[in-house]
Amino acid sequence: MVKAFNNIYAKHLEERGAPAGSPGRIALPISGDDAAAKAKVAALVDELGFDPVDAGPLDQSWRQQPATPVYAADLDAAAVRKALAQAKRERSPEWKA
Repeated sequence: MVKAFNNIYAKHLEERGAPAGSPGRIALPISGDDAAAKAKVAALVDELGFDPVDAGPLDQSWRQQPATPVYAADLDAAAVRKALAQAKRERSPEWKA
């Protein structure tokens, strides 16, 4: 299992893909425990026009949840890495289940 595509609006996924190397190309974090599966998902992310960023194992995928700095932010790869590192595990009241 690989977690991907949860931090981008569907409309942005449809409309904002760009060729590799494009300035400001949106990056998407991917999390998973299986390196081969993550590689396949990373290739798909790239094919759709986004830069894949390895966000670590599934137990760290909370870093790309709602109310984290990377969620729905349409950041480039460097900014995604920074946002993932800045994420706090505590959820704000509006995002608690």
